Amino acid sequence: MEVFLKTVGAINDETRLKILNFIDSNGEVCVCDIENSFEMIQSRISRHLKILKDAGFLKVDRRGRWAYYSIREPLDKFRKEILQEISFLQMQIPKLSKGCKIE
Repeated sequence: MEVFLKTVGAINDETRLKILNFIDSNGEVCVCDIENSFEMIQSRISRHLKILKDAGFLKVDRRGRWAYYSIREPLDKFRKEILQEISFLQMQIPKLSKGCKIE
């Protein structure tokens, strides 16, 4: 029951639905590109990503100072069906806008 509630809670937010759809559409994406594309501050994007990761939708790959997010594989049937349903929604997601600055 706890896993179900965590999963449902994670998708009970329009921004998180858009982020899931964005990552599903673009494949692996750097967190800085997500921030740039959604025009949100790092702390807000990170909170959404953590919720989605904790709910079993995302995996993260850290490379140096950057974190790259993608849809977790293998994804169970329930989460796959949720992703499919999200793709049918009439949502405007931003275009991928590269934003990583190498310092």
